[in-house]
Amino acid sequence: MDVAGKVVVVTGGANGIGRALCERFHAAGARKVVVVDLEEDNARTVAQTLDGDAYGVDVREEAAIAAMVAQVEADHGQIDLFCSNAGIIALDGEPWWATSAPNETWQAMWDIHVMSHVYAARACLPAMLARSDGYFLNTASAAGLLNPIGDAAYSTTKHAAVGFAEALAITHGDDGIGVSVLCPQAVATRMIGDTGDGGTAGVDGVLTPEDVAEEVITALAERRFLVLPHKEVQAYRERKAEDYDRWLSGMRKLRRATGNPAI
Repeated sequence: MDVAGKVVVVTGGANGIGRALCERFHAAGARKVVVVDLEEDNARTVAQTLDGDAYGVDVREEAAIAAMVAQVEADHGQIDLFCSNAGIIALDGEPWWATSAPNETWQAMWDIHVMSHVYAARACLPAMLARSDGYFLNTASAAGLLNPIGDAAYSTTKHAAVGFAEALAITHGDDGIGVSVLCPQAVATRMIGDTGDGGTAGVDGVLTPEDVAEEVITALAERRFLVLPHKEVQAYRERKAEDYDRWLSGMRKLRRATGNPAI
């Protein structure tokens, strides 16, 4: 997909990867970039630099996503690319069991990392299917392909995000709908404190949001499903698939070696 001349919506667009995507799409000639974020003032600040539109939306609320999609379609005719990018992070916490995170954390992760993708697709698909054209870029994480240490709720919901993206691609690929799923490791955003080392997720380096956005542009042009800004992730996936038990043993060894139960 070439974003030149296209209408693009990015949730979580006010900061980090989302902001870098907005800026890169604008530089690539997008007709309109729509910046969507819970932090509406920050979304407006970003949009103003791009001659874009801004919306303050809580992606956990389906009605809010549907209303935003309807307004963008009314204003600009259609949405060509919807980037469902909003995300949060939380660790398991004491006593560092896989079940340690409270129910509120699990629910928030589920709502933001999975259901927001469902809500976006549900809102956008009718118009996209009617014209047999449209594209979804869903941000997951390498955590959705592997499994970082100490963040069970995050990793589990990112696995689900990858699964939903697969379902979209399988169900609607023959309908002219493109799907890509973005799965980076550590990126220098607020999630890791901007200058953090990313813990075990940063073992292959911490990329800038701009690095990630550049890889997205390439992947969209190739209509590639899996977007891996950290190339090492592919080898890790292959090792995991080759011998699951060995991979699990290796992850337990890594957990012991770090001396830290969390990423």
